[in-house]
Parts: sequence; structure tokens; C-alpha cells
Amino acid sequence: MSDSSFLPDDIQDEQHTEQHSALKNYISEDIRRLILILIISGLIGLGIGHFILFIALGLMFFFALQFRSLYLVNQWISQHSNEPPPELSGIWSALLFNVYRAQRRERTLQAEMVGLIDRAQSSLMALEEAVVLIDEEHCLEWWNPASERLLGLKLGDRRRQVLTILRNPEFIKYFNHVEDHPNGLILQSTLQEGRFIQVKITRFGYESRLLVAYDVTHIRKLEQMRKDFVDNISHELRTPLTVLSGYIETLSDNDDMPQRWRRAFDQMHQQARRMNALVNDLLLLSRLENESSKSKNQIVNMAELMNQLFDDAQGYNSEFGHSVHLNLESHNDIIGSDIELASAFGNLVTNAIKYTPNNGDITISWQDRGDVSIFSVQDTGIGISPEHIPRLTERFYRVDSGRSRETGGTGLGLAIVKHVLAQHEAHLEIESQEQLGSTFKAVFPKHRLQPPE
Repeated sequence: MSDSSFLPDDIQDEQHTEQHSALKNYISEDIRRLILILIISGLIGLGIGHFILFIALGLMFFFALQFRSLYLVNQWISQHSNEPPPELSGIWSALLFNVYRAQRRERTLQAEMVGLIDRAQSSLMALEEAVVLIDEEHCLEWWNPASERLLGLKLGDRRRQVLTILRNPEFIKYFNHVEDHPNGLILQSTLQEGRFIQVKITRFGYESRLLVAYDVTHIRKLEQMRKDFVDNISHELRTPLTVLSGYIETLSDNDDMPQRWRRAFDQMHQQARRMNALVNDLLLLSRLENESSKSKNQIVNMAELMNQLFDDAQGYNSEFGHSVHLNLESHNDIIGSDIELASAFGNLVTNAIKYTPNNGDITISWQDRGDVSIFSVQDTGIGISPEHIPRLTERFYRVDSGRSRETGGTGLGLAIVKHVLAQHEAHLEIESQEQLGSTFKAVFPKHRLQPPE
């Protein structure tokens, strides 16, 4: 690019110095011309005895030349700016030169920008993903051919309201509240049965939006296969595990068992319980994924639930020696499922106890913060490194796999918490510092709360 702003500072300074020097030369030329005219006018005026008159005439002549130059400059700028500038002298010559150079630079940049836009548009046209530009009035402005295939847009849809074309209720809700769905929305296609489209909207400018959509049917099928596999294998494992656990317990109750076998049976019993917990968590997670949040409309008494969690924590805490505190500040109840919320909150409390060194502090709280209410568990435990926090709710993700095995964790606890909260339109916030402790917060929106009567 020819723009001087891309040049090094020393070269730019040199150019500015040269321009300043050239401008002084042009001004000096006009001053010399004015002095020459005044000298000639003065001499003629002295010769005929009208000095002041001829000085005035000289000044008028000089300004007449300037006005003529101004007229020619205006004519060139308004009508012939694509042609070389007229031959003028003095400051007008400098002005014309700078204007002409700026116009050439602008035309060069404009041509480059047009080329870039053409290449960008060609790239967008070749994409398999749908790309749609939506203006401030929510009307369709431009789209690529893939949008016609994935979203069913037609040539005549230009300048039409997007919500009159894509009338899916979920899409309308998403369009009006984009910030509530940072990962976009998966919709079932109305054009082809069994096809799923993921839509992502990004705001830009004042109120313009960029909509990107792509086919996720294959990914959806794989995800469904995974869910079916996990569900089926979990059910299939439950029966043999029950049988094994039963026989192991029966044999372990034999008082005549040699001591060297006692330890082996205790380990088998422990691992069977762990496997059974894993199967139960997998089945619970599968059920949560397949259930609708609309059915969770019970009024959950949070005072009772908090006291139950506190009592359970005290019992579980017996071998750890923590100080467990209950902080019940909010009087709001939750509209949802008491069983699922108890499971999710219990997971958070149990994790805090397990991952806090002995004689730590655990605080279980239910508080209001503006229009929302927050269930939180704060500990003085080992903390979590920042790079691990975004992945904590992934299935089987462990910060320290060795420690997780020691504590008997399944790696599904926080995944269950995430799904339970999603079913209740809540979300999980995690604050943690290594060696200082962690705080897990379940944030519930206003419409999921039941104020006291």
C-alpha cells in the first residue's frame, strides 16, 4: 500500500520535512511575486505622481491572479480531478500537487479494497456454511448460496424480515436474546427430515448481525450413538455388578476367611461399589440429557434442603475433621426438581469435603444477589489451576487423576451438576486459586425462584 502511515518513522519525518521545505519555497515565490508587482506599480506611480493609486492597483492585480488560480483549482477539483492539474505557480501549485497525490493514493487504496472485498465475497460464496448479513432493521441484506440450501432462503427474500422467514420459536427466542446462548443454537431443519442445523449469530456495528449456520447432522448422529451406547452399556452392566456385589458381600461375611483373602475381598468390594457408583452416575446423566426442563415445576423448599445438605455434610465429614458452616440468607425457594437439585448440590458439597485437606473450612450458602439467588460451596482446599477450570464440567475430566482415584470419584459429578443446572435454566460459576481454596456457585434466574408469601 502506498499510504505513508505504513512507512518507518524516520522516513515519514523526512517526507514531512521535505514537504514543509517545499511549502516554504512556494510561499516565498508568492511573496517575491507580490513584492515585484508592488515595486513595478510603485515606480510607475512615482513617475506619474500617483504612487498610492498604483500600489492599490498592484495589490488588486495580485489578488486578481490569486482569484483566477482559485477558480482554476475549483474547476479542476469539481470537474476534471481525474486529469493532471493545471499549471499554476506559488501556493496553488503546492495545493494542487498535494490534492492530486492524495486522490491518486485514495484511488489506489479504493482499488485494493474493492479487490479484497471481491476476494472475500468469492470466498464466502464458496463456503459450505451458510453466511447471512442482517441489517439494523432485522432485514436480510446478503447471503451466500449455502444459505439457500441450509436455510431455504430465496432470491425474493432480500429486504424481508428474517423472523418472517425463519419462524422457528426457538430461533426467534435466540435471535432476541443472543447473549443467552453463547454457543449458538441447534435446530431441526424444516427442509429435510432428520437434518440438524447449528446457528450462531454475532452482533456488529449498531444493530447489524452476522448469522452463520452449518450442518451438524453427522455430529448429532454420533452424539446420539454415544448416548445410546452409554445408556445401553450402563443398563447391561448393572445386573452383573449387582450379582458380583452380592456374592462378594456374602463371602466377606464369612468369619472363617483367611486374613490374606480378607484384604482381597475388601478391595473387590470397594471397586464393585465404585463401579456401581459410576454406572448410576452414567444412567443419571443419560436421563438428564433426555429429559425436558419443563417438567421440573415442583416448589423446592430451600430451607429444608439446605439443612439436609448440612446434616449430610456433617456425617460425611466425620473422617476429615472440617469445620462445616451453614449460611442461609435467602428466603426464596426454587421451582424445579428436589431430587435432582439435592444430587447436584450434594456433589458440590462432597467435592469440597474430599478435596480439602483435613481440618479445613467448608461454607454452604444460599444467598440473594440482585434478581438472582445463588447456592454456593466455599472451601479452603487445594484449589484449581486456571487452565483446568473451563474443562471441569466435562465427563471424566480430572485435574489430578491419581487423587481422584484415591477419593473414589467417578469423574461425572460436575457433569451431572452442569446438566441439572441447565435443566433449571441456571449456570455454574467457579472461582479458585491454587492452595487457597475454591468457590462453586449455582446461579438461579429470577423466574426460577419462588419468593416467600
